[in-house]
Amino acid sequence: MTKKLEENLNQWENSLKGEKNIDLSNSVETSSHIPVQLLYTPLDLDGFEYERDLGYPGQYPFTRGVQPTMYRGRLWTMRQYAGFGTAEESNTRYRYLLDHGQTGLSIAFDLPTQMGYDSDNPMAMGEVGKVGVAIDSLEDMEILFDKIPLDKVSTSMTINSTAIILLTMYMAVAEKQGVEIKKISGTIQNDILKEYFARGTYIFPPKPSMRIITDIFAFCKDNLPKFNTISVSGYHVREAGSSAVQEIAFTLADGIAYVEAALAAGLKVDDFAKRISFFFNVHNNFLEEISKFRAARRLWAKIMRERFKAQDPSSSMLRFHTQTAGCSLTAQQPDTNIIRVTLQALAAVLGGTQSLHTCSRDEALALPSEESVRIALRTQQILAYESGIPNTVDPLGGSYAIEKLTLEIEKRAQEYIERIDQMGGVLKAIEAGFIQREIQESSYAYQKKIEAKEQIIVGVNQFQVKENPPENLLKVNPELEKKQRGKIEKLKKERDSISVKSKLQQIENCAKGNQNLVPVIFEAVKSYATLGEISDTLRSVFGEYRENVVF
Repeated sequence: MTKKLEENLNQWENSLKGEKNIDLSNSVETSSHIPVQLLYTPLDLDGFEYERDLGYPGQYPFTRGVQPTMYRGRLWTMRQYAGFGTAEESNTRYRYLLDHGQTGLSIAFDLPTQMGYDSDNPMAMGEVGKVGVAIDSLEDMEILFDKIPLDKVSTSMTINSTAIILLTMYMAVAEKQGVEIKKISGTIQNDILKEYFARGTYIFPPKPSMRIITDIFAFCKDNLPKFNTISVSGYHVREAGSSAVQEIAFTLADGIAYVEAALAAGLKVDDFAKRISFFFNVHNNFLEEISKFRAARRLWAKIMRERFKAQDPSSSMLRFHTQTAGCSLTAQQPDTNIIRVTLQALAAVLGGTQSLHTCSRDEALALPSEESVRIALRTQQILAYESGIPNTVDPLGGSYAIEKLTLEIEKRAQEYIERIDQMGGVLKAIEAGFIQREIQESSYAYQKKIEAKEQIIVGVNQFQVKENPPENLLKVNPELEKKQRGKIEKLKKERDSISVKSKLQQIENCAKGNQNLVPVIFEAVKSYATLGEISDTLRSVFGEYRENVVF
């Protein structure tokens, strides 16, 4: 059979030689420099075994999906990332999205909140409420979730250095709503490692940062069983300029580091691994992106079973949220972004995502308008309810091209992980500048292709048109910053200052010791200690991280 197929394939290829406009050289490649063949056949899957490499949905190695019936049983969560200005404005946007069919919340916080500064801190000037919502205290969190029942809505929070503070504020809001914290569900990103090489919103050095993360793991294991304690983020790795293979490799390497840290802290793998989740980008190279998700699931399953000896099947499941690629959006001809986002969302669904955010058409220009957000949400709803795609699990499974790409991405990502292991792990690789350089080189190569028109970006380096200045863009009112500062001033006058001071001292004492930080921070936020005050207390013990510049 194989020999006959080889003969027929050679005969077919020979018949094409000399034909115009036919390239048989495999000069086309994916973003990860994987050669793309003109045609794929069973010959490209030499040694491929269905039971070993694919299996069945909901079963190891989860290549075809983490749930047996996937979207036939339950659609992915439609979770639009949103937040701007003050808690009042963001609450209005969240309720608008929920009214239009969104099935989960995804919170964007402003830079001061991410960096542990209150809105009245000089470091926050000009940034309050700009790229997300400003949260200074439990009072803001109460407003943010006003009339949003936390026992019925799951919430994802894109927060890292201050994740422990925002998580405890969320818990406190649940208590005030009369909801047991064991019943709340959602995710905190809580992925500090990628901040050191891809994003930059870090506060503390790696060692205390990892201590905070394992404290969260330990606390949530017993108290928040439905909450994902970390969302290991490849999204920002890709936005920084990595290839698809690098996105998977560096993200899973981070995941390995978190598992190792938790084990070193005395936790058992099956007690915490099932609440580890992931967050990936989905870019424009359609077949590569679908294959990337499938490869990531299979590779993580092998890592958890073979490397960490996980026994519970749930510990080996790679569950992930996906966001369409913000870096792929163009300020030119912004309506074309609707097509890009649709293509990317389709790849995410065909790749088996559990949760999805679709970017809005005007995000290369400003925070999205309500109309743009609604179109982005409708894109998901049309895929879910009109396309018929959710009716079959992993519909592209068995495609020669998809399976070959899946195998190749897995192989190349594994090679990166092995190189990082040889360096002594992710922290050593970051210190050596290895990961930063790999991303920089990938980004530079991609930009050179655009400038040489080897990579066409519609409306940017080809098919340009004269355009009028954009209209109806959302702008954050600068008066909101003044309003937010006034709110903090009033809060500090009205709260019990003696109680706050006592709670902050307890945090300092705990940080100097080895007790779990979550309970003491929980008590502090309930006394209306601010995010900045708690962060400053931790800074006084842990210090601040200073980046090593890598060229």
